Amino acid sequence: MLLFTACTLVPIGYAVHLSLYTEHRSGLGFGGGETVFTGLGNYTRALGDQAFRSGFWTTAQYCLLYIPLMTGLALLLALLLDSALARARRFFQLALFLPHAVPGIIAALIWVYLYTPGISPVIDLLNAGGAHPDPFGAPLPAVVNIALWEWTGYNMVIFYAALQAVPREVLEAAVVDGAGPLRTAVSVKIPLIRASIVLVGLFTLIGSLQLFTEPMILHGASPGVVSTWTPSMYAYTAAFDRGDYGLAAAASVLLALAAAALSFLVTRATRPRPDRRTEATG
Repeated sequence: MLLFTACTLVPIGYAVHLSLYTEHRSGLGFGGGETVFTGLGNYTRALGDQAFRSGFWTTAQYCLLYIPLMTGLALLLALLLDSALARARRFFQLALFLPHAVPGIIAALIWVYLYTPGISPVIDLLNAGGAHPDPFGAPLPAVVNIALWEWTGYNMVIFYAALQAVPREVLEAAVVDGAGPLRTAVSVKIPLIRASIVLVGLFTLIGSLQLFTEPMILHGASPGVVSTWTPSMYAYTAAFDRGDYGLAAAASVLLALAAAALSFLVTRATRPRPDRRTEATG
């Protein structure tokens, strides 16, 4: 409780406090300023800023593209590793998990190198083959690709661990009933690890709303990634480029509220519903 209070509640409370104040500078802006209580003024400014609202739209597009791709790919890899035909499971688990062990900043820098024409062997090879990709011209797929590389293996491990907990007798019963590998995966394995799929989806959604590292690294190379491309980048720019800590705090609080609301909606929508027939029988 002490760690939770010190590392979570106190920073949140301080951010809310900062969001209620703004600094007014006198004259030409030289010298000290005066901190003034502004109430919800910073929230109004953030919500009225087109750049802040556009950041949410960018994040929504990112979620719609990234979450289904990552979840589906991680689940597919986990099912393949769990299949009876899989060989060298430990090797592939480690190989697929290794990208997640690379820090996000380093991963983004690696992909900037791989996206840059003239120094990227991949782009040069594709250009020589007649294809002319422009990753910086389409920053959203480029950022999604980096996130897929980083997080697919991590979530694959979660799904694989959940599959290992599926009772073997249930799978044997499915085989006895004539179910093939595909039918067993779709009708038996996936429903039994539904809780893990929902958990991964929820955590991925929360993490996607906080998207910052990858687009921030691409910001210097891609003209499509502006300094306010996501809400997190907007808050960072307001605080450290413009020195407007009240606006940055208000944007951060609004982002936290959006994450909390979406988490509640996802949890509510994916909560198992009781079987009405069972209730009636009871």
